[in-house]
Amino acid sequence: MGADGGTTHAFSSGGAHRLYRHGHSPVHALPPHTKLAAVFAFVVVVVSTPREAMWAFAAYAVLLAVVATVARVPAGFLLKRLLIEVPFVAFAVLMPFVAQGERLDVLGMSLSVNGLWGAWNVLAKGTLGVAASVLLASTTELRELLLGLQRLKLPPLLVQIASFMIRYGDVITDEMRRMRIARESRGFEARGIRHWGVLAKSAGALFIRSYERGERVHLAMVSRGYAGSMPVIDEVTASRAQWSYALALPCAAFAVCLLGWVL
Repeated sequence: MGADGGTTHAFSSGGAHRLYRHGHSPVHALPPHTKLAAVFAFVVVVVSTPREAMWAFAAYAVLLAVVATVARVPAGFLLKRLLIEVPFVAFAVLMPFVAQGERLDVLGMSLSVNGLWGAWNVLAKGTLGVAASVLLASTTELRELLLGLQRLKLPPLLVQIASFMIRYGDVITDEMRRMRIARESRGFEARGIRHWGVLAKSAGALFIRSYERGERVHLAMVSRGYAGSMPVIDEVTASRAQWSYALALPCAAFAVCLLGWVL
């Protein structure tokens, strides 16, 4: 294990994540950088679509449904992960009530027309963007995503930061779980404001442990030859056919976007 007992665990658990759904579909088999580029291009196209072209957003949803079908990602799995956007939905619901401009009476409530369009704009584009991201995460392991970011020439330092953030997230979470079990085994149960002090001390202890763990991991890496950059173990490449397959989604969406501006 080297200088830190959690190092092996952190790096061995960096492949799978909760959003990933194991499969052998054509979408799973695509190189990660092609999928990253395709999702980014798709989101840019969706954001560029005029909000008045409501039919276009329905077409985007159909395109994503086709991708989900090809990737063998069940609708229930996808819809469950879309709950992450609930805070944005709450924000969108408030917009018709607080926005200024022309008003419209709906069921006895005075709503702003601009607010209604703004709420639709946020909900439609936000939901499609989140759905595309969930499909990407469902068909690509974390390790592959990092390799894809490297292949797309993202600054190496940002890739390293993302890598360690992902890999040690589970380690820190496990540390929090052990601290919680230790408190509960001693009869502690947070029931009110008078227990906040104990929780604050636990948060401070977690920060110190995480900081010390980081120092030990860095020393272990330096002792093994780390000089500011991580070695590239796997070189991912993509053929023209794979690029064409991956870019089919944003290209189809771009055609819909053009029609949305013209019609």
